Amino acid sequence: MDAATAVAWSALGGAAEPAARVEYVGTPGLAARLPVRELARATVGVCSLAAAELLATRTGRGLPGVRIDEGAVAVAFTSERHLRVDGRPIPLFAPLSGFWRSADGWVRTHANYPHHRARLLAALGLTDSGDDAELAPRLSATIAERAARAVQETVYRAGGLAVEVVPPVPLEHPLVTVNVSAPQAAAPLLPASLPAEGVRVLDLTRVLAGPVATRTLALLGADVLRVDAPWLREDDGTHIDTGFGKRSTRLALEDPADRAALGRLLDAADVVVTGYRPGALDRYGLDAETLLARRPGLVVAQLCAWGWTGPWAGRRGFDSLVQAGTGIAVVEQGDDGRPGTLPAQALDHGTGYLVAAGVLRGLTDRARTGSGRVVRFSLAGTAAWLLQGIVPEPRPEGGPEHPDRWLVDTDSSYGRLRHARSPLGVEGVPTDWAHPPGRWGTDEARWALG
Repeated sequence: MDAATAVAWSALGGAAEPAARVEYVGTPGLAARLPVRELARATVGVCSLAAAELLATRTGRGLPGVRIDEGAVAVAFTSERHLRVDGRPIPLFAPLSGFWRSADGWVRTHANYPHHRARLLAALGLTDSGDDAELAPRLSATIAERAARAVQETVYRAGGLAVEVVPPVPLEHPLVTVNVSAPQAAAPLLPASLPAEGVRVLDLTRVLAGPVATRTLALLGADVLRVDAPWLREDDGTHIDTGFGKRSTRLALEDPADRAALGRLLDAADVVVTGYRPGALDRYGLDAETLLARRPGLVVAQLCAWGWTGPWAGRRGFDSLVQAGTGIAVVEQGDDGRPGTLPAQALDHGTGYLVAAGVLRGLTDRARTGSGRVVRFSLAGTAAWLLQGIVPEPRPEGGPEHPDRWLVDTDSSYGRLRHARSPLGVEGVPTDWAHPPGRWGTDEARWALG
């Protein structure tokens, strides 16, 4: 039995025997000092196992085989790098996102979104010329004059994103917490050929872990509707990469009519997935307690960057920033002493598959007992597991396979897409989505399923 898979499956409440049935084959990628390969395959493994468990519940047959190819995992964990739109790659990190030397160390910034970029520059007193090539040396010089912690706190107070690069310290964030509500009348799902067929998933998430989770649920047959604020536009590349199989709408929750539309969606939802800071959605009645009071059998999955308790719980964060703020960047630093990164946004992708697994396990238990549940995850929890809880295994001989084996071409409203298949390996379950991503925010705020 793979040790990391067993740990993750147990954390999700799964019994020991099924975890032993997950088989890993193929040549791994994702080489790093930390056990990224083991994390990646384990998260895909438990997600696949949870899908197999739910499918067995719906078909009345035995547990389907679960066989994970590590080549597929490596490609899927870097899906954004492989995506091509009419032959062109998508932008990844903006010029003002990255590591910058400070007066006493290093700082990691994130400026991919216009509002974060503007706040970063304003916090540090830099006039925006609109030319990132001209701004980058000015930003570098400004940060070089200041202590890393001072840059972090100044930018944070302005609503921007910058994190001091720190060495690893013991982290107490759990991989997942599971809270099951009181049993209701059993709510068996109808027979189906896909694990999540007929399940309605309200997707209130943004970059990147949450959309990976809901993209996975869409692959498994769920009706997934992503909801964004009209003014918080997603960039096209990220939306395309994580939008397969889903629909996308926009609602301004401050507006009574849009809030009523969200209420109608909630009244028929089976699953709600949120990916905002703790408490950020509470004023709209989207806290877990209110949601479960409204729909007692609901499965609520919540994820955040920095964990659900502690002084950083309310801070914004992305995978790259959590790598910097938990010590991963120091562990992975280069020979020149410059901070390093993991070979993939592994905290995002890994947490995404864990979230999907938590939802699927919740649906399986609900079919038996009628109970709803709340499952909580964080990028910091996944980072703690990577740093402290996974024992690396010897790597087999040979390099990674060519990624073309795991890529497929699909036509979409954005153009011809070349993209990664899903790495899930469940007997009888496809590895490509029923439809490509549509245009961001252009679908009606209603369920596709009657």
